[in-house]
Amino acid sequence: MSSSASLFRRKSVDVLRQEASHKQQLSRVLGLWQLTAIGLGGIIGVGIFVLTGVVAAHQAGPAVVLSFLLAGIASAAAALCYAEFSGLIPVTGSAYTYAYAVLGELPGWIIGWDLLLEYALIAAVVAAGWSGYLQSLAAAAGLHLPAWAQGPRGSGSGHWVDLPAMLISLLMTALLATRMEWGARFNGLIVAVKILAAVLIIVAGVRYVHPALWHPFMPFGFNGVVAGAAVVFFGVFGYDMLTTAAEEARHPERDLPRAVVISLAMALLLYFAICLVLTGMVPYTSLGVPAPVAWAFSAVGLPKVMVAISIASICGLTSVIFANLLAGARIGFALGRDGLLPSWFASVHPRQRTPHHSTWLLGLVTTLSAGLFPLDELAKMVNIGVLSAFIVICGAVIVLRRRRPDLDRPFRTPWVPVVPLLGIGFSIWLIVSLPGITFIRFAVWMALGFLVYFGYGRRHSRLVQPAS
Repeated sequence: MSSSASLFRRKSVDVLRQEASHKQQLSRVLGLWQLTAIGLGGIIGVGIFVLTGVVAAHQAGPAVVLSFLLAGIASAAAALCYAEFSGLIPVTGSAYTYAYAVLGELPGWIIGWDLLLEYALIAAVVAAGWSGYLQSLAAAAGLHLPAWAQGPRGSGSGHWVDLPAMLISLLMTALLATRMEWGARFNGLIVAVKILAAVLIIVAGVRYVHPALWHPFMPFGFNGVVAGAAVVFFGVFGYDMLTTAAEEARHPERDLPRAVVISLAMALLLYFAICLVLTGMVPYTSLGVPAPVAWAFSAVGLPKVMVAISIASICGLTSVIFANLLAGARIGFALGRDGLLPSWFASVHPRQRTPHHSTWLLGLVTTLSAGLFPLDELAKMVNIGVLSAFIVICGAVIVLRRRRPDLDRPFRTPWVPVVPLLGIGFSIWLIVSLPGITFIRFAVWMALGFLVYFGYGRRHSRLVQPAS
């Protein structure tokens, strides 16, 4: 095999499916609701409780609903492609595994390495937001942390570390490393609270909507809507996280595609309604605050609703942290099992049946990042990585349909290649809208990934040294 060809060696879809059924290492404990809850846990959170107001105030105005629509189109097209792969290849690893099977080892590695950073970074950013909501709620009750524990150095006078962000990251890591079914039950409860909160926002807020506040509807022009879509995209993916738990699903071929579609559809309906309610309750220019939903209800004289929403916001962000830590740990597990990272990453606890090493490593990285570093600029890296993964997955559906039309697909992406091409086109459009510094930082991370792959992964791959 030539050097260039070896970079695109791949496991066939048939081999991956066989391994999933004969080399089961993780406990199959997740049903349709638990999988859907993981997806909703990853999707609903920052988008509702933070980004809706920020984007309305600074980029889109009341047309923030169109920003969510554009981001939702790109996300929906990719979701349908994920749904096809999740039923076809029900193996831990999600986009990494799909790319590995269809495009080869190097493209798979690029996506896997990319997602390791994305999931850890999202969890850290959301942990910092969780801390902000908790401290705001505590301050309303007259309780304050010492200055040194309120945020990372440079974020305020006397600040040294964001202690609440570190504690919630450690708590979610411990929950994931202990027993998956415990974590799934906890996450399901939290997601139920979060959905009730979203419904409360709509029902309580609709009485205070003044349609006149929707004018001008597009104050920043269509370019502002597109720029807003590139930002709110952070809030409309997350279903990909549930596909990383494929080997922990009881009926993956049936339930994974359903959970992908259900979780995204529910989230987008809630997002659209909340965008219209918020921008109709108060002037869009006033929503550029850290807790815009809570502020809007406070502004219209509903302090009790504001407190309830703040508590629900904390619950909502908790489930986002949980979903991202789960997904990142499963990507690390899959990379270690395939030999592209040391086998230590693929170690499964003999009693708890969780990938405890990769879970704790990712959790510690997230904990330190959330507690010690201001992440405002780094957060902009999140979208470029996930959008890149979406492009690969949409392209892979087209390739595999041509290469293996005979495969039994429990779920088929409709209108191929139109839907995948739509996902690719919208994803590229949103990537182009991101700041230039994002591309530089992304390039640095990927350069490090190439060093790891060519220095270790290529020589230790299971395709070179099959497991005994």
